Amino acid sequence: MAGLTPQTPLPTAITSHQKARTLEIAFEDGLVATLLYEFLRVYSPSAEVRGHGPGEEVLQVGKQDVELVDIAQVGNYAVKLTFSDGHDSGLYSWDYLYDLARQQDSLWAEYLQKLEAEGASRDPAAPVPEHLRPAPKAKGCHH
Repeated sequence: MAGLTPQTPLPTAITSHQKARTLEIAFEDGLVATLLYEFLRVYSPSAEVRGHGPGEEVLQVGKQDVELVDIAQVGNYAVKLTFSDGHDSGLYSWDYLYDLARQQDSLWAEYLQKLEAEGASRDPAAPVPEHLRPAPKAKGCHH
């Protein structure tokens, strides 16, 4: 996804709805998106989720009940989201959030297809298929 450009509409309001587990974002061009915490978590821009290059993405499973516990603005270009599973290494730039908002339906469908193809589940109580379990962290690999 592209970097922040002068053409990227900036958010005018970001509202967390804890009961619905959604983050509502209004952009200056009039787009208003309601993004599930789970959606934001599984599409985190962090290296832990995205990998260090194409094909290294890590499918996130069992995130259906994840909560958003903190939102911190980073400069004038991003927010850092902290989730109840401890994940907090993704910086969500305005352009990335805008892309997620615009592509939400197709990205969500793609995620559900990947889960099904891997025999995995959104349900945190469901067993994680052996091939999707995280490998022990290698020394020197900092995420």
